[in-house]
Amino acid sequence: MGETQSPAPAPTVRAAAARGTLLGAMFLMATSAIGPGFITQTTKFTAELGAAFAFAILVSILIDIAVQLNLWRVIGVAGERAQDLANKVVPGAGYLLAALVVFGGLVFNVGNIGGTALGLDALAGVDVRIGGAVSAVIAIAIFLSRRAGIAMDRIIVVLGVLMITLTLYVAFVSAPPVGEAVRSAVLPGAIGSDGFVAIVTIVGGTVGGYITYAGAHRLIDAGISGPNNVRAITRSSVIGVIVTGVMRIVLFLAVLGVVTGGASLVGVDNAPAEAFSHAAGEVGLRLFGVIMWAAAISSVIGASYTSVSFITTFSAELERRRTWLVAGFIAVSAIAYLLLGKAPTTLLILAGALNGLILPVGMGIMLWVATRRSADLLHGYRYPAWLLAIGWIAWLITIYIAWMALSGITDLWV
Repeated sequence: MGETQSPAPAPTVRAAAARGTLLGAMFLMATSAIGPGFITQTTKFTAELGAAFAFAILVSILIDIAVQLNLWRVIGVAGERAQDLANKVVPGAGYLLAALVVFGGLVFNVGNIGGTALGLDALAGVDVRIGGAVSAVIAIAIFLSRRAGIAMDRIIVVLGVLMITLTLYVAFVSAPPVGEAVRSAVLPGAIGSDGFVAIVTIVGGTVGGYITYAGAHRLIDAGISGPNNVRAITRSSVIGVIVTGVMRIVLFLAVLGVVTGGASLVGVDNAPAEAFSHAAGEVGLRLFGVIMWAAAISSVIGASYTSVSFITTFSAELERRRTWLVAGFIAVSAIAYLLLGKAPTTLLILAGALNGLILPVGMGIMLWVATRRSADLLHGYRYPAWLLAIGWIAWLITIYIAWMALSGITDLWV
């Protein structure tokens, strides 16, 4: 997926290409996080918890920042993908990490295909099976194009901006109680088991599983790595998390306005569509269709690209066939969605929860690299102590909330 470098590119062209790749990596991570699961999870928990959900959002954003700052920096400075670093720390750990990420990515991608189907259904009344199949074909076509890397970067950026702009409009129309949300973010009251499920699910949906590595692996493939690129790597990771946080806050406010306005979304089959429709009528429903489809197709791209990036380094033959492997990953996801017959919303919630449980494994390995292996694996880079400290704190939090939410996660599938 990395672009082929010309023998002697002009400095301005090289700089422009680097900026484009950095922007693409940033939005690849952000739009992977802003997927259909993101929309479904946020709507579900806002409907159930109301303004108190603001606390879960704040916690998730803080954890997201700590996770992304550390993982992007470790992978970027090392110049190696996460699974290769893991194998150098503990032989075989990279294969385990790859298996977990690919499994989580596949589950998430089945949900992503379902999300494209929900979007096209709301937008134009397209049958969900047909909508899912057509969207999968579009995603495959993007990867089979001659300049797949550049195409992916540009499409991802456009889709990201489109989603945020349209959701901001709906948030404005729904007139949410912003003051109450701000108070609840700081003083949420008692957090029960539902609160822990909400936190682990939305953390899993924004930095869990493959999402954590999407942007970092994109930079590695494009050759942007090493200690000399720390500033660019850090800036991209922070902005990516901010973009994700802004979208989550805007979506939360949009749904909160609907809920406080008297609408009941609990138990509704397609709660996000109902929320948008209640806020802006027929226009809102069509806007939801566009937002959901854009979120889902960008997540299909991110999940497939990143999941495959976890297995291609194990074999030169796999690396040569990467494009076809990505296409195959999308095709398998689409077939699974068509055969499984499970409600797309259930798949989307479950996928986020599973990825939240996977998160501590990979993060723990990467933090160990920063703590004990910086001399060799990070090329002697002096890792900031403060960054390492917040990374380990975030890691402990992810373990705790994952443990507390285990019983609740099993209920999502029954």
